[in-house]
Amino acid sequence: MIVKQLSVFLENTPGRLYAVTSALNENGMDVKALMLADTADFGVLRLIVDDPEKTLKVLQERGFTVKITEVIAVEVQHTFKEVQKILEILSRKSVNIEYMYAFMGENPGKALIIFRVDNLKAAAEYLKEEGIMV
Repeated sequence: MIVKQLSVFLENTPGRLYAVTSALNENGMDVKALMLADTADFGVLRLIVDDPEKTLKVLQERGFTVKITEVIAVEVQHTFKEVQKILEILSRKSVNIEYMYAFMGENPGKALIIFRVDNLKAAAEYLKEEGIMV
């Protein structure tokens, strides 16, 4: 499925991540997944939340730079073989993966993988055609 992801740009200083999580907690936001990548000067916190629009507003009101992007969420068996199958399909179809991250799904033995790709709609269709749960 195509889902909305928030990207929060953070200065690489102590307490900035805590400030984001505090804002989410104080406003009752439910975080489904998160991933933090950093450089020497800044970090990018990527979030999948229950209400992206409300979360965007809350974080912007707190002075954070936030943007919403669409990503693909794929449910797979919790095995590396399943990940390899998805990567093979996307490679064969010449879909470029910009980044990905995974987290445990709500269903036992399942994981969810988030993909940011160069052609979102085409990638989702390719995966569905191959029987992948998107």
